[in-house]
Parts: sequence; C-alpha cells; structure tokens
Amino acid sequence: MFDHMGFPCGDVETSVAFYTAVFAPLGMTVGMRIPTGPPGAPEVVGLSSGGPHADFWLAPGEAVAQELHVAFAAPDRGAVDAVHEAALAHGAEVLHAPRIFPEYHAGYYAVFLRDPDGHNVEAVHHTFG
Repeated sequence: MFDHMGFPCGDVETSVAFYTAVFAPLGMTVGMRIPTGPPGAPEVVGLSSGGPHADFWLAPGEAVAQELHVAFAAPDRGAVDAVHEAALAHGAEVLHAPRIFPEYHAGYYAVFLRDPDGHNVEAVHHTFG
C-alpha cells in the first residue's frame, strides 16, 4: 500500500543511529542523505532495507508530539528476536518483548520498542496457515 513514509525527528542523527542499529537485523541502512542547507546543516535521511529506494525518511524538525506507531516487516521470528537483542544492546526501551500477540492473530509475532522521539516502533513477523 505505501511506497514510503517519514516524519520529523528532534535529532535526526540520534534517530538514524537508533534505527540503523536496532533494525539492522532487518537490513535497515542509510539509503541516501539530502542536505537541507549549507554544509553541517541537518540532513533528511532516507533509510532502506536493501531495495532500490529509501522507504523510511527521517527529517529535521520538531518531533511529533503525538505518539506514532510504525511496524517493520521481519522475514521470520528469528529476525524479530534479533531486533530485540539489538534494542537491548542499544539501550532502547522495550515496550513488549517478543511474543505471539493472539489478540491480533494467531501468528502475529512481534517486539515493540520506544524510539528516541517516544514513538512506538515494532518488528513483526506474520505466520499464517
């Protein structure tokens, strides 16, 4: 449904460090950087999961006050567990450790975390059948 999405961050580089460290097990890396002014000015950063373009964008600005929720697809449960381990190593707040969430569906396996701007971010794998 979505091609890409993004939102402003209180500190783009702090958020880039968080997302690329914690979601590295999903292949998340910096895809591109777009300057917003003279050298040294904050950049808009597009994160990619290995595809031909950036999927998730972080922009300088005031962080959105309302909590946002973003879920990143994991290829399997092991990747969800690896995100959890990376989050712990990074010192991220874990909202919900990896487990099945049957209230969503029988094969919904996810970990929920808090990003540097207070948003609820998730790695999820769906097992159907």
